[in-house]
Amino acid sequence: MDAEGQIKFRGQRLTLEQLLDLVERQAETTRRLEAEVARLRKRLAQYEPEIERESSRNGMGPSGTSGTHYSLEAEERRRQRKRRKKSPGRRPSKLKFSAAQRIEALYPSGVRRSDCQLVRERAVWRLEQGRAVLVGYRLFAVPDGRPPRIPGVTLRCEYGIEILVVLAFLTYVIGMSLDKACAVLTFFSGLPLRKSQADALLRQLGRHWQAEFDALCTLLTQAAVVYMDETGWKVGSQGSSVWTFDAVLHRVFLFGCHKDADTLEKMLPEDVFDGIAVSDDAATYRRRFSTAQKCWAHLLRKAIRLALLYPRSKRYRSFLDRLLAIYHDAKRSAADQRLGEQGRKKRVADMEGRLCLLVRPYWRDTTPEMKPHERDFANLVNELMQRTFDEELFTFVLHPEIEPTNNRVERLQRSTAQDRKAGRTSRTAAGAYRRSVIQSVLESLHVNLPEFTLASVLAEVHRWMIDGTSLFVRQLRVLQESLPVTPEPG
Repeated sequence: MDAEGQIKFRGQRLTLEQLLDLVERQAETTRRLEAEVARLRKRLAQYEPEIERESSRNGMGPSGTSGTHYSLEAEERRRQRKRRKKSPGRRPSKLKFSAAQRIEALYPSGVRRSDCQLVRERAVWRLEQGRAVLVGYRLFAVPDGRPPRIPGVTLRCEYGIEILVVLAFLTYVIGMSLDKACAVLTFFSGLPLRKSQADALLRQLGRHWQAEFDALCTLLTQAAVVYMDETGWKVGSQGSSVWTFDAVLHRVFLFGCHKDADTLEKMLPEDVFDGIAVSDDAATYRRRFSTAQKCWAHLLRKAIRLALLYPRSKRYRSFLDRLLAIYHDAKRSAADQRLGEQGRKKRVADMEGRLCLLVRPYWRDTTPEMKPHERDFANLVNELMQRTFDEELFTFVLHPEIEPTNNRVERLQRSTAQDRKAGRTSRTAAGAYRRSVIQSVLESLHVNLPEFTLASVLAEVHRWMIDGTSLFVRQLRVLQESLPVTPEPG
């Protein structure tokens, strides 16, 4: 009520007509003020957008009132929400089967077909000669018997194993995103595949190859030589690592792990692994293995960097030249097949002596007063001296079958590094583990098969599904049978 109304009606008894008139004038005033507030908010929102968000959080509409907002714009928004397309959901199996381009009947072996009855009908997408074909399978079985398995199809899957392998290769080996992998399959083979379906297929393949991944991890612990390296990775928004282990016939990738001693102990237990470890000089690897070879590429890169950044420094150039000379002599000794065990030990002792003579004049502790390049040079010298004392620089001379660098692992991680730069990392821990399983199996097949082609991979994978035992599980069984049996105590 305004001041005039308060003066007029103060101390008086109002009639019903006066009260109704007062309520009507108050309602008119309220409508006028709300319209004014809405107009001012609309003008203010052009300069301060947070005003509109603030109103929404407080449950206020553009008019400044709470509750349901009635306007033409609100009604239009409500109609748009009603018109929003809903998911079609899962198509009935009968519709899928009716769209099949070919029908095949499957009977169990060893029984008469006349004794069988139809148990189930399934429609499965297959790749045949590069084209996607929807095949309808009619499964027959004897009464109370189990129907036969569809060849090349995992349990409860509507896509052949060949589609899962192609999708995994495009995603984890080539490095395509799921969207692009689906587009490639649609364009070249005519396979209708959505991103959500592709994600579900990779999840199924990861579960299907779980036993193969476990076998690879066990085989890795029995390898004679293991090359290893790690690089950065992300699981969601949190930083992590991907660790790569490469043996002669087995490769294991561990995505979303921590770069620490616990992870290394899990992959290569100290009381089990007795092979040669080839790695860089990260703190996790130091004094961890009974026999180790430190990567010469990492050491030489540091010396080359100093020589290139400071070309006027004769000390850096001379140090690099003499270090390269020692390395090349070591490589020639490793390749010399005329050397026996004693001859190789003598060559190693000679080169270790030369290396000590090279680094001893520059061996000193780092101090805060040092310039950055001087500190880098001092760290390099100390690293070379310490690794010489640990006898981890010339192991490749004593064992010519190993390499002096772990560049082979770095090459395996190039695709992974590109995925990380492009933001195609793992969103969840389950996705990181799934990637570990699938990429490890595919890369291990790469080094086991004479030719790494789709035909050879599918032939091997189909054999696994028929025999019930994969190549890596068979290798593990052969290895376990060859190991000596440890007698039980007592």
